[in-house]
Amino acid sequence: MSEILQRGEVHDPDLQRMSITVGEVRMTPDLSIATCFVLPLGGKDADVAIAALARNKGELRHLISKGMKLKATPDLRFRIDDMYDRMDATRAMFAEDRVAKDVAATDSDEDE
Repeated sequence: MSEILQRGEVHDPDLQRMSITVGEVRMTPDLSIATCFVLPLGGKDADVAIAALARNKGELRHLISKGMKLKATPDLRFRIDDMYDRMDATRAMFAEDRVAKDVAATDSDEDE
Protein backbone atom coordinates (compact mmCIF):
# COMPACT_ATOMS: atom_id res chain seq x y z
CA MET A 1 0.00 0.00 0.00
CA SER A 2 2.90 2.36 0.69
CA GLU A 3 3.91 2.00 -2.95
CA ILE A 4 0.43 2.98 -4.13
CA LEU A 5 0.52 6.09 -1.97
CA GLN A 6 4.05 6.96 -3.17
CA ARG A 7 3.07 6.67 -6.82
CA GLY A 8 0.30 9.19 -6.25
CA GLU A 9 -2.42 6.96 -7.67
CA VAL A 10 -4.88 8.12 -5.02
CA HIS A 11 -6.03 11.61 -5.85
CA ASP A 12 -6.55 13.17 -2.44
CA PRO A 13 -4.67 16.36 -1.56
CA ASP A 14 -4.35 15.30 2.10
CA LEU A 15 -2.69 12.02 1.15
CA GLN A 16 -0.51 13.53 -1.56
CA ARG A 17 1.17 15.94 0.84
CA MET A 18 1.91 13.21 3.41
CA SER A 19 4.49 10.49 3.51
CA ILE A 20 2.79 7.55 5.22
CA THR A 21 4.54 4.43 6.45
CA VAL A 22 2.63 1.16 6.68
CA GLY A 23 4.37 -0.60 9.55
CA GLU A 24 2.25 -3.72 9.68
CA VAL A 25 -0.86 -5.29 8.19
CA ARG A 26 -2.80 -7.89 10.16
CA MET A 27 -5.26 -10.09 8.33
CA THR A 28 -8.22 -11.91 9.80
CA PRO A 29 -8.01 -15.71 9.37
CA ASP A 30 -10.57 -15.65 6.55
CA LEU A 31 -8.66 -12.79 4.80
CA SER A 32 -11.76 -10.60 4.78
CA ILE A 33 -10.31 -7.71 6.82
CA ALA A 34 -6.87 -6.13 6.66
CA THR A 35 -5.98 -3.87 9.58
CA CYS A 36 -3.25 -1.50 8.43
CA PHE A 37 -1.06 0.11 11.08
CA VAL A 38 0.14 3.39 9.60
CA LEU A 39 2.05 6.47 10.69
CA PRO A 40 2.78 9.67 8.79
CA LEU A 41 6.39 10.78 8.62
CA GLY A 42 7.28 12.48 11.90
CA GLY A 43 4.11 11.19 13.54
CA LYS A 44 2.35 14.51 13.01
CA ASP A 45 -1.26 14.72 11.82
CA ALA A 46 -1.85 11.01 12.40
CA ASP A 47 -5.59 11.57 12.80
CA VAL A 48 -5.70 13.48 9.50
CA ALA A 49 -3.87 10.58 7.81
CA ILE A 50 -6.27 7.99 9.24
CA ALA A 51 -9.27 10.03 8.15
CA ALA A 52 -7.85 10.52 4.63
CA LEU A 53 -7.07 6.82 4.26
CA ALA A 54 -10.55 5.87 5.47
CA ARG A 55 -12.10 8.39 3.08
CA ASN A 56 -10.20 6.79 0.17
CA LYS A 57 -10.67 3.18 1.27
CA GLY A 58 -12.64 2.20 -1.85
CA GLU A 59 -10.01 3.53 -4.23
CA LEU A 60 -7.22 1.92 -2.20
CA ARG A 61 -9.02 -1.44 -2.23
CA HIS A 62 -9.41 -1.20 -6.00
CA LEU A 63 -5.70 -0.42 -6.50
CA ILE A 64 -4.62 -3.17 -4.11
CA SER A 65 -6.86 -5.72 -5.82
CA LYS A 66 -4.91 -5.28 -9.05
CA GLY A 67 -1.85 -6.86 -7.43
CA MET A 68 -3.66 -9.67 -5.61
CA LYS A 69 -4.90 -13.06 -6.63
CA LEU A 70 -7.61 -13.46 -4.02
CA LYS A 71 -11.26 -14.15 -4.62
CA ALA A 72 -12.21 -10.97 -2.76
CA THR A 73 -10.24 -7.90 -1.75
CA PRO A 74 -10.15 -7.49 2.02
CA ASP A 75 -11.90 -4.61 3.73
CA LEU A 76 -9.31 -2.09 4.92
CA ARG A 77 -9.16 -0.72 8.44
CA PHE A 78 -6.62 1.89 9.44
CA ARG A 79 -5.04 2.30 12.88
CA ILE A 80 -2.23 4.50 14.13
CA ASP A 81 0.99 2.50 14.45
CA ASP A 82 2.16 3.05 18.02
CA MET A 83 5.02 0.55 17.88
CA TYR A 84 7.70 3.23 18.24
CA ASP A 85 5.93 4.76 21.23
CA ARG A 86 5.72 1.32 22.86
CA MET A 87 9.43 0.69 22.13
CA ASP A 88 10.33 4.05 23.73
CA ALA A 89 8.23 3.21 26.78
CA THR A 90 9.93 -0.19 27.07
CA ARG A 91 13.39 1.39 26.81
CA ALA A 92 12.44 3.93 29.47
CA MET A 93 11.19 1.15 31.73
CA PHE A 94 14.44 -0.82 31.37
CA ALA A 95 16.40 2.35 32.12
CA GLU A 96 14.70 2.74 35.53
CA ASP A 97 16.98 1.86 38.46
CA ARG A 98 14.62 -0.66 40.07
CA VAL A 99 14.14 -2.54 36.79
CA ALA A 100 17.87 -2.49 35.99
CA LYS A 101 18.55 -3.98 39.45
CA ASP A 102 15.99 -6.73 38.86
CA VAL A 103 17.46 -7.54 35.44
CA ALA A 104 21.00 -7.59 36.90
CA ALA A 105 19.83 -9.83 39.76
CA THR A 106 18.19 -12.24 37.30
CA ASP A 107 21.36 -12.35 35.19
CA SER A 108 23.44 -13.08 38.32
CA ASP A 109 21.08 -15.89 39.34
CA GLU A 110 21.44 -17.52 35.91
CA ASP A 111 25.25 -17.35 36.05
CA GLU A 112 25.36 -19.31 39.33
